[in-house]
This record gives sequence, C-alpha cells and structure tokens, in this order.
Amino acid sequence: MKPKVIFIDSVHPILFERLEHAGYECHWKNELSRAEILSILPKYSGAVIRSKFKFDEKVFEQSPRLKWIARSGAGMENIDSEVARKKNIQLYNSPEGNRDAVAEHCIGMILSLFNHLKQSDVEVRNAQWNREKNRGLELKGKTVGILGYGFMGQALAERLAGFGVKTIAYDKYKSNFSSEIVTEVDLTTFFKETEILSIHLPLTEETTFMIDDLFLNHFKNDIYLINTARGKNVKTSDLVKALEKGQVMGACLDVLEYEKTSFEDLSKTDLPEAFNYLRSSKKVILTPHVAGWTKESYYKLSNILADKILN
Repeated sequence: MKPKVIFIDSVHPILFERLEHAGYECHWKNELSRAEILSILPKYSGAVIRSKFKFDEKVFEQSPRLKWIARSGAGMENIDSEVARKKNIQLYNSPEGNRDAVAEHCIGMILSLFNHLKQSDVEVRNAQWNREKNRGLELKGKTVGILGYGFMGQALAERLAGFGVKTIAYDKYKSNFSSEIVTEVDLTTFFKETEILSIHLPLTEETTFMIDDLFLNHFKNDIYLINTARGKNVKTSDLVKALEKGQVMGACLDVLEYEKTSFEDLSKTDLPEAFNYLRSSKKVILTPHVAGWTKESYYKLSNILADKILN
C-alpha cells in the first residue's frame, strides 16, 4: 500500500508531483475545514502545511500513522515540535526557498523609505514637483544590524555586501560566523553601533514582543527598523511611541502583530490606534507579509521540501 500524504495548505504542485512520482499517494485537501481534516488525518503518514493549520497535541493524538510534517516556509511556530519529537515525527521546513526573496524585499523597503519613493510617486502623479522635500539618504556608510543570523539574516548580509555598508549581526544561539560580509558582535556592541535594525527572528515564547520599549531604549543611535520576520516580534504600541519620539526614524514592516495566524489577512475588528498611526505615517512602509512571496520562491519552497523528504 502506498503511503498517503495530505496537502492541508496550497503549495506549488511540484511537491505533489515529485512525491507521487516517488511512490506516495497524495491528496489535495486544502479546501476542507479543520474539523474535516481532523476526521481524515488518521489515514495519512505525511502532511504538508503552510501557516493556517496548527499541529497541537490534540491533532497529534488523532494522527497515529503520521511520520512527517512538511512546512512550506521557514517558521515552525504552528507545530508543537516537542510533541513531534516525543512521537518521533520528522519535521521539515524550507527557509532556503525564500531567503533570497526576503533579503531583496528588505533592500527594496529601506531604499524606498530612504528615497521617499512612495511619497514622491504620489506627489508627481498629482502634478507636485517637490525636489527638496524628497531629498533622500544614502545607504552607503551606514551600519546595518542584523538580529538573528539564520538563512534570512545571512541572505541579507550577502545582498548588503555591494552597498558599502558595515554589516554586524547578533544571534544568541550562534557564534563564530564572522566573514568578509558580516561581523559577529555581542549585544552591547549591537546596541551601540546599529543604525538600521533588520529583524530575522523566529516566533517563540522568548521572541514574542522582544522588540519593546526596553529593547529599543538600549540603542545608542536613533535607528531605522525593518521587520520581515514575525509581526509579534515587535510590540507595535512601543514602536509607535519610538517613532513619535524620533527614536525610531522610520520603519519598514512586512509583518504586523495584527495578522491572523494564517498570515492570510489582518484581524480587522478593533484594530488599535497604533495601527492607525502606522498606516497614516510617511515614516512607515507597509507590505502584506510578502517579503518571501515571489514567483521564484513559490517553486523553490516546494522543490526544496521534496528534496528533503525524498532524501
């Protein structure tokens, strides 16, 4: 009997095709409700997900045949990894697939903010020719601090290498990674030297709302902030206070604290005043969690998962 794989979320079909070619029986079930998925999970030995479905202890208990879970993307916060470990269930993700997309998006956001591209585009379309008002900043000569030096942080350091910046990085769980493109620093040095902060953290209990008043107050310089990691890494109300004070001079946010857990939409009910500030501020660039969302990464995320599963 062929091992069965359930595709709970939509992903690039290359993963489905490669698994089928290798002898798996694959079923698209991404249109089903959570209750419907739970009712059929017992017959599957593999599951493919993105973000909308949470594998908690209850789900694991209802999945006696499950051997592996493949997450298309980097973050694994919707899987109880401790339960998976106890049950000897293999977990796969594919941060290699969208690392380039995330890095390029970071560069694009900060260049857009520094050069007032969004604002000046609107003005010119309205026949306003404001040159002095839109005088920009150069990236060259700035110190970029990368917080978290995994796949995404490394990819950003690679992209920054040609911009004439100083790139430093702090990662609590990594060491000895200094190279021609990045200098590993301790947290004290990170706070002292950073002028542009780029966040590349997973979402864990430790990193939830890690970027708050206390954290931001440690920086010696007034900084620019980029977040393409997880919305809840940053306490938005504290970020807004820092923006109002000029302590944070601008922010590029691809992710927001108010996203639904599936990342497919905002929780539109009762959006707080902090969000209203962000959307009206000319010091803020917002995008809808698309930093890793390119045509190329769509394919690579699934193809890399296929490599890992089949190897």
